[in-house]
Amino acid sequence: MASRIKRAVPVTVNDVLEGHVKLDLQCLDRLYLHGYLGRLQVSGQLVEFLKHRGYPIPSAACLQQIGDAFRRRVASFAEANHIPVVPLKAGERKAEVMQPYLHAAARSGRSQVAAIGVAQEPQRVFIGRKRDTDPSRCPQFSFDKKDRRVTVYYFYLWDAAFGPAFIKICTYCPWPVKVWVNGHEWAKQQARKLGLGFTELSNGFAACDDPALLQRICDSLQPGTIEVFFQRWLHRLPLPLVPADRDAGWWWELSMAQVEVSRTIVFTAPRHARSFFDALVTDNLDLGRPDTLEIIFDRQVRHGPQRSTQDTFRTAVITRGTDVTINAFYKHSRIKQYLKDSRALRVETVVNAPGDLGCQRRLHNLDELQARARAVNARLLHTERAGQACVLANPV
Repeated sequence: MASRIKRAVPVTVNDVLEGHVKLDLQCLDRLYLHGYLGRLQVSGQLVEFLKHRGYPIPSAACLQQIGDAFRRRVASFAEANHIPVVPLKAGERKAEVMQPYLHAAARSGRSQVAAIGVAQEPQRVFIGRKRDTDPSRCPQFSFDKKDRRVTVYYFYLWDAAFGPAFIKICTYCPWPVKVWVNGHEWAKQQARKLGLGFTELSNGFAACDDPALLQRICDSLQPGTIEVFFQRWLHRLPLPLVPADRDAGWWWELSMAQVEVSRTIVFTAPRHARSFFDALVTDNLDLGRPDTLEIIFDRQVRHGPQRSTQDTFRTAVITRGTDVTINAFYKHSRIKQYLKDSRALRVETVVNAPGDLGCQRRLHNLDELQARARAVNARLLHTERAGQACVLANPV
C-alpha cells in the first residue's frame, strides 16, 4: 500500500530537471551558411569582373565559358581522385543518398571528398541580354539577376575535424555557395582526439566521462574554426574562380543562413522520458502566444496598426510515427522541443534570420548569436518550470 501511495505523488518539471539529469549539454547543432562574392552582386561589378578576366566585350558567352571550364574541372577532379559522381533527384533526401559514401570515407580516417552530388535547383543568377543598338557599332549586353533552375554540385566531405559536411557550389554566376556543418559532430571528433569517452545519441551525446570537459569542447567552436575549414576546402576543391581572382579581391565570404543552438538534457531514468515529454507537450500547447514568445525570445512584440511585429504567432505539434515535436514560431525563427532517442529532452532555437535576435548575418557574429539563442533555450525551460503544471503519473 505504501508503495502505491508513493507512486501516486505527482512530479513537476522542477523535480525532473533538478533531481534526475545525468547530462545537461549546450552545443551548436546544424549550421547552414551562405558563401557569397561581396564584389559580384550587381551588374556593374560583373562587368568589372569580366574585364578583369580579359574579356573585351562582357557578354553572356563569357559567363558560359567560365561555367563550362568549371564543369570540366569538376569532371577531371572526380576522375583523377576516383570520386563517385551521384545524380540527385528532386524530392530525394540527399543525406540518405550520400550516407553510404560518407560512412566509407569515415572508415578511412582521412579528410576527403566522399562523393559529388549533381542536382538541378532554382538559383538567383546573372542573365545576359543583348541590347538593341546600331548594328554598325560593337554589341552591348545588359545583365540582370533572375531565378533559374541550374546545375549545382554538392561536394560531400568527410573532414577529420568536422566529420560529415558538404559544400554546394552553383555553376552559374555569381556562383553562390552553401556550407553545412554540424557542431555536435565537430565536438565528437574533438572528444575522440582527446581520448574522452562518451556515448552517442543519434545527433548528440547521451553520456560522457567528463561532462565539464565536454561542455568546454562545445564552447570552443568559434567562427574562426569554421572559416579555416571553409578556406581549407576551397583550396582543395575545383572552383569557378581561380587564384588570380582571389588575389584581385573576388573571393567568397560567409554569412549565417540557419543556425541551430541546442540544449540536451539526458535523464537518469530514460524509461520515464516518454511520459514526461507527453505531459510537457500537453501543458504547453499555448507556447506560441505572443506574450509567451515575448518572454522567451526577450524581444518586444508590438501591437497596433503602426510598426506592429509582422508575424503569425502559433504553436505547431508535429507527429512522425511515435515522435512528437512541439514548435513555437517567432518571425522567421522558432524554438522546438522533442524527445531525443527516447532518453533525452532536446531544446533547440532555430534561427533562420539572425536579425530576429538582434544580430548581423556575417559569420563573425556567431558567438553573439549563439549566446542569445542559448538564453532563449534557458528562458523556455524557466517559463515551463515556473508554471509548475506539467506532472507525471509516476515519479521519475
